[in-house]
Amino acid sequence: MYFTYIVASRSHNFYIGITSDVEGRVLQHKSGVFEGYSKKYHCNRLVWFERHNDVSVAIAREKQLKGWSRAKKIWLIERENPAWVDLSEAWGKPIKLYGEG
Repeated sequence: MYFTYIVASRSHNFYIGITSDVEGRVLQHKSGVFEGYSKKYHCNRLVWFERHNDVSVAIAREKQLKGWSRAKKIWLIERENPAWVDLSEAWGKPIKLYGEG
């Protein structure tokens, strides 16, 4: 499984990438281990992602998105995540089951 993803800052700067481990990659963005754009602009909140079975499809999608205008990228994010919520915010936290206090 491969993922094309977008991480963003609170001020809506964003970074587009691909990975086979979206949870691990987002943790790397959150901890700032990558030097460069995503670290400089605090792009550490997962705001959009897609799953792909084939790495070549994921790479092609990444290239496609990087070629889009900023407005079209924002449209893509807001179509599924209008509030730019960090989709990874609860990852790794205990899950309350129905009926638990």
